[in-house]
Amino acid sequence: MASQGYGQPDAAWMKDAYGDLTDRIVGIPLERGFRKGWLMALGLSLSIALLGLTSIAWLMFWGVGVWGIDIPVAWGFAIINFVWWIGIGHAGTLISAILLLMRQNWRNAINRFAEAMTLFAVANAGLFPLLHLGRFWKFYYVFPYPNRLGLWPQWRSPLIWDVFAIMTYASVSLLFWYIGLVPDLASLRDRAHRKWVRFVAGFFALGWSGSARHWHNYQALYLLLAGLATPLVVSVHSIVSFDFAVGIVPGWHSTIFPPFFVAGAIYSGFAMVLTIAIPLRRAFRLKDIITTRHLDNMAKVMLTSGLIVAYGYLMEAFTSWYSAETPDRYLLMNRATGFYAPEYWAMIGCNVLIGQLLWFRTVRRNPILLFIAALLINTGMWLERFVIIVTSLHRDFMPSAWGLYIPTFWDWSLLAGTLGIFAALMLLFIRYVPMISIFEMKELVHHKFISRNELRPADAHERGAGRERPAPPTPAFDGPIPEKALYGVVAEFDSPEELTRAADAARAKGYTRADAYTPFPVHGLPEALGTGGSRIWTFVLGGAVVGGIGAYFMQWYAAVISYPIDVGGRPLHSWPSFIPLTFELAVLGGAFFGAIGLLVLNRLPRPYHPIFNAPGFERASRNSFFLGIPTDDPAFDRSKTRDFLQEQSAVRVSEVPR
Repeated sequence: MASQGYGQPDAAWMKDAYGDLTDRIVGIPLERGFRKGWLMALGLSLSIALLGLTSIAWLMFWGVGVWGIDIPVAWGFAIINFVWWIGIGHAGTLISAILLLMRQNWRNAINRFAEAMTLFAVANAGLFPLLHLGRFWKFYYVFPYPNRLGLWPQWRSPLIWDVFAIMTYASVSLLFWYIGLVPDLASLRDRAHRKWVRFVAGFFALGWSGSARHWHNYQALYLLLAGLATPLVVSVHSIVSFDFAVGIVPGWHSTIFPPFFVAGAIYSGFAMVLTIAIPLRRAFRLKDIITTRHLDNMAKVMLTSGLIVAYGYLMEAFTSWYSAETPDRYLLMNRATGFYAPEYWAMIGCNVLIGQLLWFRTVRRNPILLFIAALLINTGMWLERFVIIVTSLHRDFMPSAWGLYIPTFWDWSLLAGTLGIFAALMLLFIRYVPMISIFEMKELVHHKFISRNELRPADAHERGAGRERPAPPTPAFDGPIPEKALYGVVAEFDSPEELTRAADAARAKGYTRADAYTPFPVHGLPEALGTGGSRIWTFVLGGAVVGGIGAYFMQWYAAVISYPIDVGGRPLHSWPSFIPLTFELAVLGGAFFGAIGLLVLNRLPRPYHPIFNAPGFERASRNSFFLGIPTDDPAFDRSKTRDFLQEQSAVRVSEVPR
């Protein structure tokens, strides 16, 4: 680290660190041409994906008979793969939401591509229930609308809960991912040289300027979305587990399934994150960003969730023995010694024995060993779904209904095809979108040095004030700006500490409409500017209330008024069975209304803003900090305001046209 004789990094060093970090991450999607390794991986992925599309076309022509499913195993690879992909999708939201609430900053280097992994995994998972319908082009019959057959979905069934849970999970994950991406798309917009890249990035950046007011509302919504997504993570795989737990089939009818499935989802999800992260850090030389500490922490999470999974296996065997039920005891022995015993013991080896290697620090910090362990664990979690579904179904209560399930080529090709689709989508994401959260990494770097007293604000101010600075102002236009065409005056600073002091001084001077523009949220800056608390929570609360009430009314109307049906002697108004779907749509409503609230409060999208005319303003998304005072501020005076900003040790002061 450059210390310039002080033994500590100064503001100039930190500014260079912010800039280097931005350029490294944004430089990947802005590269001209393609890397050979990336092209080869994409070609291989698309080839495998084409095999899966061929399998789907074959399925459309011949029907589900091309699969190995039969009676009694009517659920085969389609449901196995569905549950497996949903489990993989859990790690992204866990990293983004739960670790954010727990203030685990090591998530910042991996949350972006983990969220993308969630989206692509859920997209793959969503294919299988549709394909399992056989005539999947008729899927709209599962949606709750008054149709010509006069039928409504059965609201008491976990299968319909699944539909809404997965749709909610996919929608909230997409919102979480996109909202987190907006500031980095602004960085991509400001660094791009090609017009089409600038246009596309600018379109999706919604006119983001890095305003302190933007950041204030943004952080409030990000935290609220994390709060909504945290119980959503638990609910989604719990609802998936209800597909099995509510059945009377031996091996399924167990209250251990919801926590068991959630732990398994975290286990497989983090294994997939490691499977992606380890090659990424090597291929793009990101070892100083995705460090061995990140690998070690992810391995520890895997170890914890793997122990819960192992405990679930043990309790499953114990309850089968302790229940003294002949079918349950037979199921236990059949899994261990029957036709599918190799799959069962392979599952135990991959999920239990391999997981125990993570106790050793040398394994957790060795990328090659950890990568192999992650692959084996993901294989083991797929085998777990196979064992749960197939071994419970192929031996029914009556020996006359026994049968074997043998996957066909089309079963395997569809699974391989989804792996190809997942890999291709991930490769495209890595190539064209910033795969690491730039603003969160810069915020982490800043707080790391401040918390260790390695960069003291007072020292940064004193050293910054002593440096030779360019002569202000230096307008980026020809001739003086007419008074009517003037938007305001903007000052550029080297550090967030200098900017915060200038904002404090501006507020004390009587400026009430001043705003700051920064590459990451600066703690204390909204208070320095006099910005009040964010009202984004009112949008989230309103959306949650509307979504929850709407969901409950929809179920009540369908089950009690429009199409009443007696299910097991239960009352028509079975309110406990209405709660899961009510919760899911309440979360969905809160997330969508929150996103709308962010746009309203930040006045976005706004493709053009006069502040973009400020000289060097593209650095506001990289490593510079700006304070702007517009002409509509009651205390604004052209010459006095310019002189005031020049007194604040600004690097540059400029007048900005509209």
